[in-house]
Amino acid sequence: MKDLITIGLPSKGRLKEKSISFFNDRGLKIIQSEKERNYFGTIENKPNFKIIFLHAKEIIQRLGDGTLDIGVSGLDLLKESDLNLQSKINIQKKLDYGNANLVIAVPDDWIDVQTIADLEEISFDIRSKRNTRLRVATKYPNLTNDFLISKGVTQYKLIPSLGATETYPFIGSSEIITDITSTGKTLADNNLRVLKDGLILSSRACLFIAKKKAAKLQPFLKSLGR
Repeated sequence: MKDLITIGLPSKGRLKEKSISFFNDRGLKIIQSEKERNYFGTIENKPNFKIIFLHAKEIIQRLGDGTLDIGVSGLDLLKESDLNLQSKINIQKKLDYGNANLVIAVPDDWIDVQTIADLEEISFDIRSKRNTRLRVATKYPNLTNDFLISKGVTQYKLIPSLGATETYPFIGSSEIITDITSTGKTLADNNLRVLKDGLILSSRACLFIAKKKAAKLQPFLKSLGR
């Protein structure tokens, strides 16, 4: 179908529920398939729309390569992706859900470390005493690098996190972490605290569009304006 419009929505959790509500509230009732593990959906009475439920990270990739026209994902995932990909995606609308902060957190017992400047100091300490760099576990290497460099922190190395990042300092895999948090409870439960000036990015769910499809999408996007 030539005028098919493909929309990517998060495939699980609160982001999925809130995204479906966002469309339903604007008179666009999303019908989810009973089969195919629920990866596909349609919009009632709009045969030229196809819904695909994907991992939030994949939605950004697919908007960048043009296989999705519209998508809902996190601002953090857009900003973490490479600049070439970002240049192909427009932020159409910031939504009122999915709020979370990407932050730098240190162990509670690092009482002398309250700010980024203290962090720079301790990183030199670690370098001179142990001849190793301060290890920062993260799922957000690009944002973390940009932030630390902009703050003048140089003596560190990033450790890619594959799972529960907040456990890394306590299993000896890193000294500190950067992580996304909405309430801070998981960090506190794991004896971590956010540095006073440790906010890297305030994120939220956004409605994104593939830049090269912008003209074709205008009539539909107007109907979403409410």
